[in-house]
Amino acid sequence: MEARDATAGAFVSSDGDEAPATKNAASKASKAQTKSRMEQIFGFKKEDLSSWHNLVCLLNRPTDSASLGIFRCLFGKEIIIVSPEMFSFSDPSGGFEPLLTVCVGLLMVIDVTQERGLSHLDYKYLDGAPVCRFPLLNFLEPLPLDWMYLVYLVLFLGSLGIMLGCFYRLSCLMFISTYWYIFFLDKTAWNNHSYLYGLIGFQLTLMNGNRYWSLDGLRRPSIRNAHVPLWNYTLLRTQIFIVYFIAGIKKLDADWVEGYSMSYLAHHWLFDPFKAILPVELVNLLVVHGGGLVLDLTAGYLLFFDATRPYAFFFVSYFHCMNSQLFSIGMFSYTMLATSPLFCYPDWPRRFFSHFPSFLKPVLPLTTPELQPSTSCVYNEVSNLSGDQQERPAHSKLSKPRLKHKLAAIFTLLYIAEQFFLPYSHFITQGYNNWTNGLYGYSWDMMVHSRSHQHVKITYKDGKTGAIGYLNPGVFTHSRRWKDHGDMLKQYASCLSHLLPRYNVTDPEIYFDIWVSINERFQQRIFDPRVDIVKADWSPFRPNPWLMPLLVDLSPWRTKFQEIEGSLDNQTEIVFIADFPGLHLENFVSEDLGNTSIQVLQGQVNVEIVEEKKNYTLQTSETMKVPAGAYHKVYTVSEDPSCYMYVYVNTTEAALLENFTKLFELQERVRNGTETEPLPPELQPLIAPNDDDEAEVNATDPIVRLFLKRQRRMKEVKKRREAGLLERLERFAGKKYYTIRRGFLMTAIAMRNLAVGLPPLEQLTREVEFANMKGPQDEGNQKDLLKEEVGHGEL
Repeated sequence: MEARDATAGAFVSSDGDEAPATKNAASKASKAQTKSRMEQIFGFKKEDLSSWHNLVCLLNRPTDSASLGIFRCLFGKEIIIVSPEMFSFSDPSGGFEPLLTVCVGLLMVIDVTQERGLSHLDYKYLDGAPVCRFPLLNFLEPLPLDWMYLVYLVLFLGSLGIMLGCFYRLSCLMFISTYWYIFFLDKTAWNNHSYLYGLIGFQLTLMNGNRYWSLDGLRRPSIRNAHVPLWNYTLLRTQIFIVYFIAGIKKLDADWVEGYSMSYLAHHWLFDPFKAILPVELVNLLVVHGGGLVLDLTAGYLLFFDATRPYAFFFVSYFHCMNSQLFSIGMFSYTMLATSPLFCYPDWPRRFFSHFPSFLKPVLPLTTPELQPSTSCVYNEVSNLSGDQQERPAHSKLSKPRLKHKLAAIFTLLYIAEQFFLPYSHFITQGYNNWTNGLYGYSWDMMVHSRSHQHVKITYKDGKTGAIGYLNPGVFTHSRRWKDHGDMLKQYASCLSHLLPRYNVTDPEIYFDIWVSINERFQQRIFDPRVDIVKADWSPFRPNPWLMPLLVDLSPWRTKFQEIEGSLDNQTEIVFIADFPGLHLENFVSEDLGNTSIQVLQGQVNVEIVEEKKNYTLQTSETMKVPAGAYHKVYTVSEDPSCYMYVYVNTTEAALLENFTKLFELQERVRNGTETEPLPPELQPLIAPNDDDEAEVNATDPIVRLFLKRQRRMKEVKKRREAGLLERLERFAGKKYYTIRRGFLMTAIAMRNLAVGLPPLEQLTREVEFANMKGPQDEGNQKDLLKEEVGHGEL
């Protein structure tokens, strides 16, 4: 939007109900000259803040409803769609939002089926399944499966109603009631953008979002094209400002400033243009971390002012388009793109759609500048309106603030204060604090912390017999986030204590040994492995007593890590460990790791080889090899935490890669005719055509079979990467079609079950099999969703 004489993009901006720029130019120019400097910059006068009465009048000032109506439609669509990965061609100049308005309707309903979980709801909430859940409040339970489908159906219908502006208030209530129920039902799914969707849905419930381009406006002409109070825009603009600004404040953390939070991003292809002129280390420090910090701190302010708003549109759009490719964050990037026009003049849709051909006008939003008065606004001065609106219709009368106007002003101020306070309220909810403060989601600490898990062990002890056993990490749950949060770990342990008696374990004690590295630090324990979490004390308002402290004093070692890793060859791996005095690490070295050694970096440790029943003491800089295929224990015996590192080579993998290299060279010699010796039968599949899938099946040698399988996969990856736009669109559309299809077919089955009861089991099986039908390209991708987390296993 072009810069003009008043800052309609401000949080409390001028009403912007102006005629098109070609009308009344002279009167506008003369009016601009009479405005004070403050009014020209901020959109309001100093006198508007001089008393409570004036502030109430300011927050309830009549404002054009056009921008709010467009945002309502975009938000409704974004809630019922998922991020379209193929929109990477979007214009980064700020013109993306109108394009999104047209395009997103083609992808409607995908978000409820995918990111909100409708397409796999039966896997998550299967009746009777022994599953551990993590609600915010322990008494919250999911409804039976068919009723959960009904909840999601209400959520979808509410989103659709918001988008269309149809029975708007009821649709908002349908949306927020089901959305927040689903949100509170599973803390493991919490993130910033899901939290933001719930906040915006709550705000829209209280706003007059159906005054422009809505079906309610067609049903009720009295509200069509009517004013809305300025506080509607004030809330939304301030909310978006908080998202940016608090995220920037959180990035002032030393780990972010020093470039340790998201260092892996610098290797992404999106940063290749920067790597052409800067080394990857500077791209990480200056572009990834420095650029993210500066943008978050300044975006809200740049969107605020007319003069800087075009530049803000460019950088914000570029930033969010990059994020849509870097992270799997659903519609968050596109939601933030759609919020940018909220900072423009509220009448921008009228001016934008006025340039469309006249034959499209019946299906486009109104472009007329005449707005109806609204009882939700306070009309106290003629100067509150601008342009043609200064000639007030006869039925529009001056009004005084009433109780609802004062309550709206109070709510606006309290809500803004609460949103600024909540990200720093962790001193109240201390039980949710771990190495990072609070539950992830409402703090806007986006991407500030990255974690890797090297070792997770769950030990149970029979309280009656004393028998000890071990559980697979993540058993009885679909999530892995419990490993980082004490409140979830307590819920998980309590759930396991109720499930294990089914397997003849009486009064079980549960112990967790979880090793985590945060922002490239040492791998260290996050919780005390000696504490029975079932009986451990936990309160949301007291610090967690069994949380182990983060060894921040060892953070300077990260520079040394980079030097050590840079000195190793490509086949050598390394893991850095730090442990507390009096504790020990029990580890098993796989037989594949035939050259594993321990080197002490700081402190003193005792290494016990379990089978040999021998102990070895290691001081700083001393090294010893540990046998493969056997257990060993590393005891920290120094008074301070010990630091050591495992250095190992996967000899099996190294030998396999060497064989692959030889087979590839042989295959190339055969194809170019330089190989004169005949191939033995076990190597004959190497000379099969590239598109011959039977060669892999017919290979008798396991190394050859693995080699051909690897080649096939590399060929598929290359084909996908080099696919054209149409092919990518086709693949995207096919994937989303089957996702949507399954979600709605399963919903239809559930609604039928609720209406007329369950059918015979054979019929239900056929219906589910029909709903599970997938496209050929998706058949091989199902197992990818169930892959173990990288670095999850033991050494």
